[in-house]
Amino acid sequence: MAFRFVHTADVHLDSPLVSLALRDPALAAEVGVASRTALTRIVDLCLAQSVDALVIAGDLWDGSQTSAKTPRFLKQELTRLSDAGIRSFILRGNHDAASKISKELVPPPLCHVFGTKPTTEQFEAGGHSIAVHGVSFAEGAVPESLLPRYPAPVAGAFNLGMMHTSLNGTAGHDVYAPCSIGDLDAHGYDYWALGHIHKRAECRGRATVVMPGIPQGRDIGEAGATSVTLATLGDDGRLALEQHTVAALRFDRLRIDLTGADDWAQAISALTGAIRRAGGQPRAEDHLVLRPHLTGTTPLAFRLARDLDQLHQEAVACAEAMPGLWIDKVENTTNTTNTAEMRLPADLVALVTADLPDDPALMAALADLATTLLQDLPPELRDLLGHDDTALRAECASLLAEGTADLLSRLTLAESA
Repeated sequence: MAFRFVHTADVHLDSPLVSLALRDPALAAEVGVASRTALTRIVDLCLAQSVDALVIAGDLWDGSQTSAKTPRFLKQELTRLSDAGIRSFILRGNHDAASKISKELVPPPLCHVFGTKPTTEQFEAGGHSIAVHGVSFAEGAVPESLLPRYPAPVAGAFNLGMMHTSLNGTAGHDVYAPCSIGDLDAHGYDYWALGHIHKRAECRGRATVVMPGIPQGRDIGEAGATSVTLATLGDDGRLALEQHTVAALRFDRLRIDLTGADDWAQAISALTGAIRRAGGQPRAEDHLVLRPHLTGTTPLAFRLARDLDQLHQEAVACAEAMPGLWIDKVENTTNTTNTAEMRLPADLVALVTADLPDDPALMAALADLATTLLQDLPPELRDLLGHDDTALRAECASLLAEGTADLLSRLTLAESA
């Protein structure tokens, strides 16, 4: 026999998608229901694999901006587990602490929502004694470590700790309940089910420490494959981990090198050909959202920068012919270095194309400027550059790259004249 559980976090039900809605309402509609689809598929996975428990390590909700139907939907999904004899354990993270929905949920039988005081839930499953430990966030900000508050491990049991934490700090994530992998390993638990950081990470020491990442990306800042973790504790005490995709939709960046392209039709062909190849690749998700990024050295650089809207239209038309394929937007950082057309100093070109994007002070200043700008916008538009610091900084870097390409192209044109 074996004890089996699914570990996920950061579902962010009904996360607002203002920036996508402004670019493509149809795409926003698909992404808007993707978090619910992911949760339904997580429950489907639990049922199909006949697991003993589902653990959700924080940020199941997404703050106060949630539909009034969310509690009913959530209870429906959790009840499916309970009716099948599957336990569920929910921790409140920084987003959940700010959510009214989390306070309105009436958990079904076999569902335990951890409170703000550390507790331990014990039960028998698969021939093993199991102890699940957890403590939820009381407020949206928790700058101190919660680890000292966690109970000691239960002797003779498989000890599973649930924590929402930024660990030692990760770029783009605010500090929440900080602690180190070493500290977690030394606490004496067998498995730490973490949440908060949206990229998957796994560390095996005395304890197995897993950050499963977000199960469903919400924008290009969360590009790439996503998954949840299926863990199996065998009779021999060994723990096996598997990754399972539950996302309905995947975001990916698509780099297209136009070096040497000197004809507009050639550039369009390279763009649409790359989109078709990417869209034709096998994938686990129902939908693929691409952000083509044009790079390289080409005499077309100025026109590409000027007519980026036409390129976007070509990309969208190409994607529409392939079911489940979408275009987020087209980025362009091509440049012109042909000396017959451009006589700009090489150090100037290197400064604006390489040095500026790598300058942390400049990027921090751009992020601060963008934040100030967003604060002056109506509330419904404040997610225009993303939903968190990671997405905002990525958009700032994208805008800087586009501006750099445009600047060099205009300087090239002036020099040639």
